[in-house]
Amino acid sequence: MTIGYLRVSTGKQHPANQKDEIERFAAQKNITVNRWVVEVASGSKSEKDRKLGRLLKTMQPGDTLIVTEISRLSRTLTEIMSIMGKCLEKGILLYTTKEGYTFDNTINSKVLCFAFGLVAEIERNLISMRTKEALAMRKAEGVKLGRRHGSYTKMNVLKENIAHVVSMLNQGSTIADVCRKFHVSRETFSRFRASFSEVDAAVSFTPYYQYKKKKKL
Repeated sequence: MTIGYLRVSTGKQHPANQKDEIERFAAQKNITVNRWVVEVASGSKSEKDRKLGRLLKTMQPGDTLIVTEISRLSRTLTEIMSIMGKCLEKGILLYTTKEGYTFDNTINSKVLCFAFGLVAEIERNLISMRTKEALAMRKAEGVKLGRRHGSYTKMNVLKENIAHVVSMLNQGSTIADVCRKFHVSRETFSRFRASFSEVDAAVSFTPYYQYKKKKKL
């Protein structure tokens, strides 16, 4: 199967130009595009949180993915390398029409991927170095680093809604339900639960936990 992937950053942009370019490329290569995947998403967003991530999971060895340019996959080299690595691992042929890149299982493609990987590693190291230098400079200027005491955190979200949380648990909601509702992690909820006995009591008496206790007995 051959898939044309079209990405635009905003709804005001139109992917028609990308589609036309891929169709011309496919005609030159005598390739038939079987499916089009279009999404509106920033290139800085992780591919796991985009249609692209779900697409790569479903693609099979021998499938072909075509994009107009490599930046359509992502705006960061690190993410691009991750995507190319997945394509190579799964045996997916990747074409970029503007740059003329072909990523397959050939030695040339592997060398090209190595070059991209090296650049991505350099980019990561430079970012890390710049971050450390900026922090050291701020520290030297007397700026206190880290979160200020009492600053707003995810824990505050739960604290401010403790009555609602207890009510949800008493009505049979699970911890997962609460975490989704307030957009917090299980680790945050665990700390929250340990700090408030009424929350711990509500958790202990949810049907789910009662069921677990019965199973242990």
